[in-house]
Amino acid sequence: MRVCRSNGLWIRLFCAGLVFTAGCASPATKSSEQNAQVKVESESPQRESAEPIADQEDSAPRKHLWYHAAKEDFSKWPRRLIDDSKESFLRPDNATALLLAGGASIIMHNTHADTNIERHFDKHPSLHGFEDESLNILGHPMTHFAASGVWYFLSAQNEDDFNRQRAWTMRTALSLTWVTTMGLKLARNNETPNGRDYAWPSGHTSSSFTVASVLDEFYGPKVGIPAYVAASAVAYRMMDTGGHWASDVVFGATLGWVVGHTVAGRHKKLEIAGFDVVPYVGNTEESRVGIGFLKQF
Repeated sequence: MRVCRSNGLWIRLFCAGLVFTAGCASPATKSSEQNAQVKVESESPQRESAEPIADQEDSAPRKHLWYHAAKEDFSKWPRRLIDDSKESFLRPDNATALLLAGGASIIMHNTHADTNIERHFDKHPSLHGFEDESLNILGHPMTHFAASGVWYFLSAQNEDDFNRQRAWTMRTALSLTWVTTMGLKLARNNETPNGRDYAWPSGHTSSSFTVASVLDEFYGPKVGIPAYVAASAVAYRMMDTGGHWASDVVFGATLGWVVGHTVAGRHKKLEIAGFDVVPYVGNTEESRVGIGFLKQF
């Protein structure tokens, strides 16, 4: 009996020790959990406060994406303008078209064709007021530069490289047309039917046909045909109001057509770091599609 009681006493003491040990350990564990919770809570505000800073740092450069894109494109622009000029004016088919248009202008001016056409428009004008001013604004080179500038700004700011390059191509074609037109005006320096200087060639016409040709090259006849109709309306307006001779319009339209198609045709493909971006389709064993980068050396 004493042995059993002794064993029972030791069992009771052992259980009491376990309870005491558990009681001592649980506050420590609880305190450690509380400390960890406090630590996490103390770190979370710092993390939350750091996130807006990171967002501000990410959003700050986005405000100037267009500037960095323009800086990059302007650095390459002189070389590109020279290459596009050579292709536009020295390529045999382009040179032939411009020479034929120039010869037609000389013939029209020296055979009184210009005078006869001008007399017809003087007696039968068809554009007045709103129509006249609308076509004047629509065909003005500054309107084209402004529109292409907005196109470029929005594309660059949204990191749309495809439309950014197309907008830059449009601006390059317009710049080349404008420089050529102004150079020819200064060299020829003849008067318009209404007595103003620098008639040949028509700047409104050359710029409008440049826009139409670039759009036709990029987007096909669905966009190109309406653009050519608008450019033709601008050319008609220049003769109807006495702003230009018919020969000015003929050469201006040819110049814009040549430059627009040539420049847009050269830069029709998307380029990244000097590589052409082309579609990629896997062979029969690999049913994969994607894009590839191509460069000729």
